[in-house]
Amino acid sequence: MLATARTFTLDGIAARPVRVEIDVRRGLPAFSVVGLPDTAVREARERVRAALANCGFEFPLRRIVANLAPASLRKAGPGLDLAIAVALLTASEQLEWEALPRVAMVGELALDGSTRPVPGALAIAEAARELGAEILVVPVENGAEAALAPGIEVISLESLAQLPELAAGRWSPVPPQSLPFVLDGDGGGGDLADLRGQPHLRYAMEVAAAGGHSLLMVGPPGAGKSLAASRLPSIMPPLARGEALEVARIASACGKLAGGPVGQRPFRAPHHTISPAGLVGGGSPPGPGEITLAHRGVLFLDELCEFRRDALEALRAPLEAGSVAIVRASSALRLPCRFMLVAASNPCPCGRGEVDAECSCAPQAVRSYQSKLSGALADRLDILTTVRQPSAEAMGGEAGEPSASVRERVCEARERQASRLGAGRCNAEMTPAEARESALAEGAAALLAESYSRRRLSGRAHDRVLRLARTVADLAGAEAIGRDEMAQALQLRRRDA
Repeated sequence: MLATARTFTLDGIAARPVRVEIDVRRGLPAFSVVGLPDTAVREARERVRAALANCGFEFPLRRIVANLAPASLRKAGPGLDLAIAVALLTASEQLEWEALPRVAMVGELALDGSTRPVPGALAIAEAARELGAEILVVPVENGAEAALAPGIEVISLESLAQLPELAAGRWSPVPPQSLPFVLDGDGGGGDLADLRGQPHLRYAMEVAAAGGHSLLMVGPPGAGKSLAASRLPSIMPPLARGEALEVARIASACGKLAGGPVGQRPFRAPHHTISPAGLVGGGSPPGPGEITLAHRGVLFLDELCEFRRDALEALRAPLEAGSVAIVRASSALRLPCRFMLVAASNPCPCGRGEVDAECSCAPQAVRSYQSKLSGALADRLDILTTVRQPSAEAMGGEAGEPSASVRERVCEARERQASRLGAGRCNAEMTPAEARESALAEGAAALLAESYSRRRLSGRAHDRVLRLARTVADLAGAEAIGRDEMAQALQLRRRDA
């Protein structure tokens, strides 16, 4: 007898539909799984066999063929276990479920028949709704996550033993409560008041948060670079609901949505030993990297010059495009990565800097250390700021301005950008044409032209200065970019030796 069940497999961060077809017929006992399964899917045969036996079902001693359609799509992970078990029970006439054509299911099975969570429940729930499924059956641990998707009934299943009661309509589980949304919080990560002194760095952070600009901080160890970066989410505006779902979908597909509230901006700080594939994505099968996990949030690279140069160079295209294309011989993915790059670096290997009399680094060592950051990547960083060691008076003085006050100004600037560019867009995302159409007051255009010639700015740097100046004007509430705003933007891109 032939039976089918609907399920999904993850392809990057997207859920792809899979139809499980089970054929049970006479012949020598065998259980074959076809349709490009990976090792975890092939091993489902033994998990399903033990789960059925331990839940009181009979495993048919016949020839069983499980086809996973479409056959050209690679299936990965143990999330197909539940659909294989349901289709097998239906094909062996041990289960009658009239609503099965309207049901999608996903879940891993333990040997005792209980269900285990799988990644990507939110993406699967949204894909199931779009394909017309009315019910989605998931493990209990995935219920709250799947319930984030509106328009589909989510059933949390604890064990295969509950299937007969569910199919017969004698058991109606309580719908799971979705994960809470926190869209008006402070972003987490502490308060900016903890950063003592550093007025130039604080202003650079405010401009970066207001316009979504990338930021590089260069200074000695202990000057407050890492502290400042960790406080940046606390001054960023809250996510819109659609953006929060987008961030949650990515975290869910990567197995990092651990039942907490949804709506906070991600903050990713990978170690400097990370590989290019871990940073931008890759592997076999290809999957998302840190830049995708930092989508709509902050990617912090501490000790920038300790990172591998090939890993840093891989950031150039994603910084411009807001997405990354991962192409392999058998598959191709395009993943979102609209993030704020925040980096911190020492000026030399010893950290003191050449201007410090106690710096013992040879000139060649300094050049080798700083060469990890190529000119092409540095040109794509909007704000370059030098961080000095704070004075004793600043360290022992009063706390700085709190995050709530700075965040209020940042939100007002973002509202001006949304009214001008459209909802969800900020100045860092302006196209070159949009940047050059910015209104310039008298003197601003002349100052930019003079700096372009004198400092030999690139065309990209010219446009990035315009975007920075537009953000400075938005923070000041100015309609046009004046000479003062242009001067501040040029200063923010300048780093002293």
